[in-house]
Amino acid sequence: MPDSTRRDLEAGIETDFRRQMSYGDYLCLDQLLSAQRPQSDPPQHDELLFIVQHQTSELWLKLMVHELRSARALLAADDLAPALKRLARVKHIQHTLTDQWSVLATMTPSEYAEIRPFLATSSGFQSAQYREVEFLLGNKDADMVPVHAHDPAARDVLARLLGEPSLYDEFLRHLARTGYAVPADLVERDWSVKHRAHDGLVDLFATVYAAPEEHWGVYETCEELVDLEDNFQEWRFRHLQVVQRTIGHKSGTGGSSGVAFLRRALDLTFFPELYEVRTRIGG
Repeated sequence: MPDSTRRDLEAGIETDFRRQMSYGDYLCLDQLLSAQRPQSDPPQHDELLFIVQHQTSELWLKLMVHELRSARALLAADDLAPALKRLARVKHIQHTLTDQWSVLATMTPSEYAEIRPFLATSSGFQSAQYREVEFLLGNKDADMVPVHAHDPAARDVLARLLGEPSLYDEFLRHLARTGYAVPADLVERDWSVKHRAHDGLVDLFATVYAAPEEHWGVYETCEELVDLEDNFQEWRFRHLQVVQRTIGHKSGTGGSSGVAFLRRALDLTFFPELYEVRTRIGG
């Protein structure tokens, strides 16, 4: 009688990787899995959780930057459909990043206190990739570039992004090229300055939302952008909650005021007109 508790290897399954690429080879797992280097002395059990949480977040941020850059380039080429596919993937990445906070939240204040001294002045605020995402979405701030002076490659990437159109800028330029009445001062401007709410753009979007079936591609893109911002705010709020339950109102390791600093970020917006237009809908 066959043993139903056993699964034999099939004849065609590769098992000899002395001359062939293995799973570990392709993913550089030797390198990846040796990158977790706890600093605590004596060693603290929960430090590995803290490191893995933040390293995996950086990997997801790397993919998000990749997708946002591609979406921006596609909008610049007036290729809307694949740009929307990229944004759909970004939304899934955002959900994953937000869900990860629940794992870190299992670390109690007492457990975090054991590893916090070994973080020294390191802080998530210093994440260059996080700043890339914010710049790509339009939250430009020249003061953030010198924070990365110690890492010339990261500093140069941010300096370039600061002077380039954001995803939203390219969407507005796409609209202008396809016949929509985008205010001229939004089509060509100083891209290093954060976008400010513009009444003329609210008028344009009010027209789109009044007849979505006539402007479906634009209407769908507007809603995708709102999803991105909602997801980003959810991530920010979940971050704030985890920090508050872990350290209360202590200052952050990087010198910020901690929870108060994170709370102020909840007032930031990428696409103000896409929220303002909701006041106009339905009279």
